[in-house]
Amino acid sequence: MVKLILHPANLPFTVALGVMLCISVMEGVGTLLGFGISDLIDSLFPDVDATVDIDAPDVAESGLTRFLGWLQIRGVPFLILLVVSLTSFGLLGLGIQSAAETLTGGYLPSALAAVGALLMTLPVVKVFGRTCARFLPRDETEVISEKSYIGKVARITLGRAEVSSPAQAKLKDRYGTTHYIMVEPDEESQVLEQGDAVLIVEQKGAVFRAILNTCEELED
Repeated sequence: MVKLILHPANLPFTVALGVMLCISVMEGVGTLLGFGISDLIDSLFPDVDATVDIDAPDVAESGLTRFLGWLQIRGVPFLILLVVSLTSFGLLGLGIQSAAETLTGGYLPSALAAVGALLMTLPVVKVFGRTCARFLPRDETEVISEKSYIGKVARITLGRAEVSSPAQAKLKDRYGTTHYIMVEPDEESQVLEQGDAVLIVEQKGAVFRAILNTCEELED
């Protein structure tokens, strides 16, 4: 086993396992002293959300962001995934070299073995991240854009809305949070009375344009 670990052809895997042990020790010591390196590492990577907001405008994602999303990089703390990656890479690489020695009597070139170990490590990290994320609490933001109110049904709660004379209405977002907004009719001749259910169709600054809601299925 010592020969396998110390052989020059297996240096990438030995280094990976050594770095993993160093990170684990540093994080353990840092935790005891009241600080850790996990937050610092997480801050170096872009935020990746596994959900897609169909109301949000299209956002151009970088290749790195999409790759990190594929790896479920925000499902669990990145430091954990880094340790899992290094451990998997190191152990799989040593396993490949051990099998090669058994079958051929010698080790594969380190670059070739490293490519094989890397290709095997990626799905391991993805599966681990997806599985582990199911058991960890998630911090989901409820901060949404006012543009997402468009298409929602609100109800006039105070006043009588006419063009250039808005009234107060309330609506609930997708998280169930109630918002109070100012609305006015989208049509010049229309008047929205207190208690009316209205459909938000447009935003004009701080005021939303609305029409009477004629489809009860749209209401919460």
